[in-house]
Amino acid sequence: MATKKAKATGKIRISVKAFEHKLVDDAVAKILATVKDSGAIVVGPIPLPTKIEKITLNRSTFVNKNAREQFEIRRHKRLIDVLDPTAKTMELLQSLSIPSGVGVEIKVM
Repeated sequence: MATKKAKATGKIRISVKAFEHKLVDDAVAKILATVKDSGAIVVGPIPLPTKIEKITLNRSTFVNKNAREQFEIRRHKRLIDVLDPTAKTMELLQSLSIPSGVGVEIKVM
């Protein structure tokens, strides 16, 4: 019997999330460079809508009801699809060092 070579699945979806857009862009640049070096086809990065969460707080506890402060948190997201990944692609992605504050989620489809 001939043994078949194990090939990676057809697609990898990588989502990158952070509170600062510069960190997201730096992480995406590192990911793109490593995936292109491994010989896979890259689609993206696709910028997803930024989610803005606004919080309003009173400045004082009792008297000044009209004095308020507003704060907001912005969540930036990018989506990268890797088509025809190789075993080398997965190995390089797992050994990649990404700065703290950046969330990377890798889904094999």
